Amino acid sequence: MKKTHIIGIGIIAIAIFVIISTAGDASSYVTFEKAYEMAQKGKDKSIHVVGELTKDTQGEVTGIKHSSDKLSFSFVMVDENDRKQEVIYHEPMPADFTKSEKVVVIGSYHNDMFVADKILMKCPSKYQETTVSAGV
Repeated sequence: MKKTHIIGIGIIAIAIFVIISTAGDASSYVTFEKAYEMAQKGKDKSIHVVGELTKDTQGEVTGIKHSSDKLSFSFVMVDENDRKQEVIYHEPMPADFTKSEKVVVIGSYHNDMFVADKILMKCPSKYQETTVSAGV
């Protein structure tokens, strides 16, 4: 075997090892209950939870509390199993946060509180299908 073949096999082996080791870090969406169980078992990496903001009968978002300096806020979110959980985010509230249809929080539990490191939002106006008429 030539040295180039051995080097090529070595590079392929390293690439396979990197792919396998990072695949274990890939996260899927879980509920708050599963995220809490994962935290109790010592998983301190980022956990993805998808859900919706709590709303009143008029469709207004409820449960948002700003810190006194407006540099962090908390909100109540409902996951796919209808479990409500207060989420703390140590950054200012993102623009159009209250207009979002679905919210994905990425973070982990600290005691009984879910602390988000990132918030991803799906805004309804961006994804709604509209029909256009030509005015015939």
